[in-house]
Amino acid sequence: MEAGVNGLQEERRANATKTKWLDRNRTQKWIFVAIALIPAFGGYVLFTLYPNLLSVYYSLLEWDGISDPAFVGADNFVRLFQDRNVWTALSHNLIFMLTVPPLVIVIAMVLAYLLTNKAYPGTAFYKVLFFFPNILSTVVIALLWAFIYDGQFGLLNGLLKLLGVPIGKYYWLGETKSALWAIIPPYVWGGVGLYVIIFMNAMATIPKSLYESAILEGAGHGTRLIRITLPLMTPIIRISMLFLALGALNGFEKVLILTNGGPAGSTDVIGLYMFNLAFGDEYHNYGYASAIGMMLSVLLIAIKLLMDKFMPNRAYEY
Repeated sequence: MEAGVNGLQEERRANATKTKWLDRNRTQKWIFVAIALIPAFGGYVLFTLYPNLLSVYYSLLEWDGISDPAFVGADNFVRLFQDRNVWTALSHNLIFMLTVPPLVIVIAMVLAYLLTNKAYPGTAFYKVLFFFPNILSTVVIALLWAFIYDGQFGLLNGLLKLLGVPIGKYYWLGETKSALWAIIPPYVWGGVGLYVIIFMNAMATIPKSLYESAILEGAGHGTRLIRITLPLMTPIIRISMLFLALGALNGFEKVLILTNGGPAGSTDVIGLYMFNLAFGDEYHNYGYASAIGMMLSVLLIAIKLLMDKFMPNRAYEY
């Protein structure tokens, strides 16, 4: 009986030691998780959550950043819906959203398919060449295209003259009829290279046997691209369209450098209009600019939800 009691006591001690070890191990895990997450979470709170909450507060004020702010409630939002400049700028963003993402996706898809399936010599060189615009800063890209569009020394006018087109000294970024459309090529040129690399890497994961079977059945490159490549790459195309659409609505840096919204507001976009309201030479209205920023955030979320509804993330298997 004494041996049984001793055995029971030893088992209890072993269980207690094991419990302490588990508790200590669990504590160490929580400490590690806290050390790993606190810097990232702190950065998120400091640089994302806090500024967004502050913008919500600013949107309810009439404030130039210097004088004492005046609380105006929803007046900034009422003014926003009555401001024709806002809707004009949004219409320009809509044009970018309807043109830039499809052009980038189509051009990048065709180039990626050709480089992946045509076995061109120097494919690695072409990948670097197409990706080159992505290593350039936005300022460099904008200045490069500003030179291309220059009326007197621009490459575009020079090329048209060589082709026999009597264009004269036409300033593409200085005319209301052409300025907005002239901004689209810099966005497309600057975005194609990245998606060529993304699509090529995605195509490399598609089994070659699918293409070989299609070739045996007489399918050409167009059929293989539409019937095999595109369905299997739908999730990647979907997320690419999402990023490009949100960028077309949210971005304004190239427009700022190329035209600053001119001539006569013909290239103004909502992000640039908001920026000029807050930091421009003529206006300093942080409250109204913050209200526009809130509207822009709502639009970005709405676009994301609409794309989730009409472009569901379907998984195709092979």
